Amino acid sequence: MKEAVRDRLKTSPRALPIVLRTPSLVLAALGFLALIALGLRFAGHSVPSAFDAPLLPGPDLVPDPWWYFATAIDFCGEPLGALLILVLVIGGCLLTHRLRTAALAVVGCGLTVAVTSVLKPLTGRTIHGSYLSFPSGHTAFATALALTGAYVLAGRSGRVAAVARTLGFALVCGILMAWAEVGLGAHYPTDTIGGFAAALAIVPVTACWIDRIAAR
Repeated sequence: MKEAVRDRLKTSPRALPIVLRTPSLVLAALGFLALIALGLRFAGHSVPSAFDAPLLPGPDLVPDPWWYFATAIDFCGEPLGALLILVLVIGGCLLTHRLRTAALAVVGCGLTVAVTSVLKPLTGRTIHGSYLSFPSGHTAFATALALTGAYVLAGRSGRVAAVARTLGFALVCGILMAWAEVGLGAHYPTDTIGGFAAALAIVPVTACWIDRIAAR
């Protein structure tokens, strides 16, 4: 049984396509630097920055009917919503024999959320008085999951098209979750940028690590 799993892992499509390996690792380094820089910049803050202030919603937050849409998006980043999405993604990966992608969905998203959870008390940035806010775990999860899916879709493209498609998909999903989090008053805009940077830093490295282990 163990040997069969090893063989399936070895022959499974790569978690990070070769065409995306170098660009993704460069972006991971940039994401890491951005995450550290933003964390140091806003450590201990409890008020919006000059960048945040114009983008924050009014006292009534997101108006109807957009509030319901934002709440639905937010649910996808909550523990129950995230678990349901991951179960669906992992099921699809297993049905299509993408064991490495299934592992990336679990480990990559899990590590990304774990890092944001650890960084929150370390940076100490708060919103609404006492709620730790930097970086946004919801935005990080959405971006990490988007990157995982984008790697599958970009596997057969040329390098430029693959990078553009991957970044575009990650940006769309990240911005959508960021809009919901800011609109519902849960985060400052710069918190969501930090969450995006966290996913960008962690997921490509995790994918490389999974591919290296599976190839052995």
